[in-house]
Amino acid sequence: MRCDGDRAKMPDMDPEADARALVIDRFPAARAAFLGGGVLSARRTPTSDLDIVVLVDGPPAPYRESQLWRGWPVELFVQQASTIEAWFAKDVARRRPTLARMCADGVVLIDADGIGAAVRDQAGALLAAGPPAAEPAELDSRRYSLTDLLDDLAGSTDPGETAVICWYVITGSAELALVLAGAWLGGGKWLLRELCAADPRLADELITARDDPAGLAALAEDVLARAGGRLWAGYRQDGKL
Repeated sequence: MRCDGDRAKMPDMDPEADARALVIDRFPAARAAFLGGGVLSARRTPTSDLDIVVLVDGPPAPYRESQLWRGWPVELFVQQASTIEAWFAKDVARRRPTLARMCADGVVLIDADGIGAAVRDQAGALLAAGPPAAEPAELDSRRYSLTDLLDDLAGSTDPGETAVICWYVITGSAELALVLAGAWLGGGKWLLRELCAADPRLADELITARDDPAGLAALAEDVLARAGGRLWAGYRQDGKL
């Protein structure tokens, strides 16, 4: 996969209409609902799911639930109007704005009283502001972990272990580069998507070198150099009581 993405054949289904029908059926009193934009984009695949954020007035929200609906796999993120801001804050703290992206980049399915538009604006502002700056302790921790992985890679003689280490080197390098760039992190496919947005050249180089330990190590060393270089001997991390 390269950063320009691959267009997949689209299933003959209407994700927006099906998502709206689900919300009306299961959450008739919902104040607002959003469908994440992934399934509406060129990245949609035959296995894409419906990511739906629903705002309701009270318990049992907040909760997350997976289900099937009209042939779709569905991920429901059910929030109260009074809790979604706290969930946004959690995502910001871990630099993975999952919920905010669904609200800001998707479509509004239902907005009964204007809160949907307000939440969408809040999510968009959060994304535009970017994640918090990394503390020196976090950068040192990431440098240490990547240095340790590179030492393991250099000494590995087992093909299976080498393959696993290479994947972790890719992940560690990508995350460190994103943190240094002040960009958002992501999990799974979203890690590559975030790196493609922030540093497309590095994203392509890491994927190209995924089966080339020496080439991958060189790329990781370059990322480490941006952060101050390797860190191992003398590194200390105090525990919390």
